[in-house]
Amino acid sequence: MLLVTGGAGFIGSNIVAALNDAGRADVAVCDVLGTEGKWRNLAKRQLADVVPPGELMHWLAGRRLEAVVHMGAISETTATDGDLVVETNFRLSLRLLDWCTANATPFIYASSASTYGDGAEGFQDEASVAALKRLRPMNLYGWSKNLFDLALLGRLESGEKLPPQWAGLKFFNVFGPNEYHKGTMASVLARRFDEIRSGRTVELFKSHREGIADGDQRRDFIYVDDVVRVVLWLLSRGAVSGLFNVGTGKARSFRDLMLAAYGALGRSPNIAYIDMPEQIRGSYQYFTEARVDRLLAAGYNGGFTPLEEAVSAYVTGFLDRPDRYR
Repeated sequence: MLLVTGGAGFIGSNIVAALNDAGRADVAVCDVLGTEGKWRNLAKRQLADVVPPGELMHWLAGRRLEAVVHMGAISETTATDGDLVVETNFRLSLRLLDWCTANATPFIYASSASTYGDGAEGFQDEASVAALKRLRPMNLYGWSKNLFDLALLGRLESGEKLPPQWAGLKFFNVFGPNEYHKGTMASVLARRFDEIRSGRTVELFKSHREGIADGDQRRDFIYVDDVVRVVLWLLSRGAVSGLFNVGTGKARSFRDLMLAAYGALGRSPNIAYIDMPEQIRGSYQYFTEARVDRLLAAGYNGGFTPLEEAVSAYVTGFLDRPDRYR
């Protein structure tokens, strides 16, 4: 049996879907379903169990698992409850790490590109305490993820025992089906799609930095299918451990993203540029791009879907259909 925490969430539910599609029905999910229809992310899936987070450690007692895929977290970059974020993102992760260590179980977990902060220290996924200490995350979520990375790498460097396989994945800007429950944290494509389809004007931020055009602020957008392929590859490669960026390695602009969506629908673009709110201008990131050298050097050769192809798959396969769920 495999355990996927956060298995009803965006990335987690796509991992569960891929495991089902590979013939695995022995998948247990740990998540909070709530009252906002998050269960729909799992409505087409076969599951061995659904475990509330508060019962997880009791559920794990005496159990044997093939692997733990830990995607569960409070992922809102606007979160402000420090105690809740630390308990959910850091202390629960430590308990799972301890359990996987004691039970010799592979442990694959979600870190985040938000650990890099404003990118002043670059986007190099160096797996060392010294490198992680140089990072300055800009929000509580990013800090909590870096805190756990530091704890794990601290154990590694001090020679403490770890699971037989461990992998921390620094996800960049992931988009794709089953992200709809995320509200303002969903991708800009998901949030703007209905405007695009209805012909309304889509608003993007103007640039307030010399030399960068309006709408040319860039992110490393990666389709969720590519992320899932990395996770499944790791599950099949027990000898591969490390801290890895998961992005395409190629930054593209928000304008490119919107133009790809218009192209997928065969529509003419209707984009307007508006002033960025003054309160975020000083901290707004204009560029993120994953360095994926370490992932490739570890043997990953699954490739990454080009932006236009990924957007087309998302739009035609999900967003422009009555049933948008995978």
